[in-house]
Amino acid sequence: MPFDYKKEYKEFYMPPQTPTIVDIPEMNYLAVRGIGDPNDEQGEYKKAIGRLYAIAFTIKMSYKGAHKISGYFEYVVPPLEGFWWQENTRGIDYGHKERFHWISVIRLPDFVTKVDFDWAIGEATRKKKEDFSKVEFLTCREGLCVQCMHIGSYDDEPSTIQAMDEFAKQNGYAVDLSENRLHHEIYLSDPTKCDVAKLKTVIRHPIKPA
Repeated sequence: MPFDYKKEYKEFYMPPQTPTIVDIPEMNYLAVRGIGDPNDEQGEYKKAIGRLYAIAFTIKMSYKGAHKISGYFEYVVPPLEGFWWQENTRGIDYGHKERFHWISVIRLPDFVTKVDFDWAIGEATRKKKEDFSKVEFLTCREGLCVQCMHIGSYDDEPSTIQAMDEFAKQNGYAVDLSENRLHHEIYLSDPTKCDVAKLKTVIRHPIKPA
C-alpha cells in the first residue's frame, strides 16, 4: 500500500474538532506565492494549484522514468495546504478576500531533495510546455501551534479560530501570528465535490508561552 501521510501522521492531518497543542517539525514543500481572492476563477490562486499538482505528480511518478530518486517509496500525494495573511490586518478579514496574500503548498516526502525538485521543474516544463518558474522548494518549521479540525464553510472559520485562541490562553499560551508565523490551513476535502457543510479543514495557528 502506498504511504499515506494523513494516516501515518494523524496528529498533523486528522486532529479532533476540539483544539489541541502540537509541535510541528521541519518539513519541505512545493510552494507558490500570490495575492488575491482564491474564489476568482481567473485569478492566480487557481493557476497556482494547477502548477503545484503538476510538479507533485511529476515527482510521484518519477519511478516510472529514467530519473531515480534515492530512497523513493510509493506514496499518496499529501493534501493541499495554504498559509494566509493580509497586510495591516490582525488575523483574517474574511470580508475582503481580494486582500489575501497566500503561499499554497503541498508537502514533499523527505527523500525529495532540491536536486530532485529542479529535475521535476525541468521535466514538467518540457512535457507540458508551461512555465513553472513560480514553483519553489520551501523548507518550513512551524514549531509550537494550536490546531483544530473545522467542519463546514471556510467563511465560518472565525468561530473555530476563537475556540483555538481561548484554548491557547487557558493553557498558558498566546497566539503568535507574524510575518514569519502565519495562519495555516490544510484542505482535506475537495470543495468542488463536497457539500460545503461537510468540508474538512485543519486550521493551525502558531503560539508562544504567554
